[in-house]
Amino acid sequence: MLVQFHDAAVDPLWSGLDLAVEPGEFIAVLGPNGVGKSTLLYTIMGTRDLTSGTVEVPGRYGYIPQQRMFPIDLPMRARDLVSLSLAHGVFKRRHPKRAEVDALLESVGATGIADQPVGTLSGGQQQLVRQAQAFANDPEVILADEPLLSLDIAKQQEVVRRLDQRRKERDTAILFVTHGINPIINVTDRVLYIAPNGHTIGTVSEVMRSDVLSELYNTHVDVVEVNGRLVVV
Repeated sequence: MLVQFHDAAVDPLWSGLDLAVEPGEFIAVLGPNGVGKSTLLYTIMGTRDLTSGTVEVPGRYGYIPQQRMFPIDLPMRARDLVSLSLAHGVFKRRHPKRAEVDALLESVGATGIADQPVGTLSGGQQQLVRQAQAFANDPEVILADEPLLSLDIAKQQEVVRRLDQRRKERDTAILFVTHGINPIINVTDRVLYIAPNGHTIGTVSEVMRSDVLSELYNTHVDVVEVNGRLVVV
């Protein structure tokens, strides 16, 4: 067990959450805006307190934040940010070797932008740098907050493949906050769906159903499959 919620609540967003995240598990966190999906990740990182219940995080975690553009005049290169992430929280005054930084950048397909100022990078390139930062220090859990924003379909598929490969090779758990299940439907083990009238946890087929979502929204919701994609209407 890498993360354990027990009867956890952040009022008034969600309550009564019981969730154990196991090694190698890919969990999609779904729901509309304003229900506390990102807040869930903040409670794991300790930057947001629970109002009741407990959360235990014995494992190391890496965090991919929502896309926010770096200031264009930020005087740091991509490799500088990754180097800082490697050094943080391990040894005081540690100076990571260039090879370590290069390996992380290569692992996310960002070798070609290593020496570019981060403020001049595109949104998609900046997201690669954030992924490399999240992988520093070999996390046991990746907390990904809308990591597909600003990416085209091909880049989205690359991110999903990369995370899926990492969890298979290193048994890393993935908590993946998103608005849509389709880009990750084939790699998702369980869904935590947070809605205005509660939450539910289960496999994709158990959660993404008209009767289940109708109860969570307290109104009629249809879940239909169109050309292999799930559409919620």
